[in-house]
Amino acid sequence: MLEVLHHPLITHKLTQMRQNSTTTKDFRENLDEIAELMAYEVCRDLPTRPIEIETPVSKCIGYELSKEVVIVPILRAGIGLLDGIRRLVPTAKVGFIGMYRDEETLEPVEYFAKFPNDLEHSIVMIVDPMLATGGSANDAINQIKKRGAKNIKLVCLVGAPEGVQLIQKNHPDVDVYLAALDERLNEHGYIVPGLGDAGDRIFGTK
Repeated sequence: MLEVLHHPLITHKLTQMRQNSTTTKDFRENLDEIAELMAYEVCRDLPTRPIEIETPVSKCIGYELSKEVVIVPILRAGIGLLDGIRRLVPTAKVGFIGMYRDEETLEPVEYFAKFPNDLEHSIVMIVDPMLATGGSANDAINQIKKRGAKNIKLVCLVGAPEGVQLIQKNHPDVDVYLAALDERLNEHGYIVPGLGDAGDRIFGTK
């Protein structure tokens, strides 16, 4: 499933982020706020279980999340989405995955991975601001599936049709959430119109 979250506040904040004149501080703050807004929609179908509680007036049946949520940022830019989602789901655990592509073999190489236990029974949100060619997200999903994860959501800010198609082809069981689906990739693999290199703009390294 692909869901593009058409929400006025998300669109407004994303427009601020796209502008070349936006400072690192404003870029990072808008990304953080969009992440929280997106999390509200991404979490809409989280499973719950009934629980008996006692209010100041009487006992009643309430509901609580029935599965652990694990957020997995793809290093390094995915870190920019982490705090916004955790504010909405403060009980979420966090894993990290870092990958690069070997220049000779062109195969993905995992250089860092750290995950909570029991991914098999958790809802795993892989987060990265950009879904361009889809290569990093595809490789991250493969690695996380190898560790037992079965319920995976991919949460990105901006996506290109090429990246979406790759994920849908290779991982039809993974739900993809975007704040915007842009036009295409250019000859350098950047999303058009996009917002540039998200990692550089988040951390001020451009």
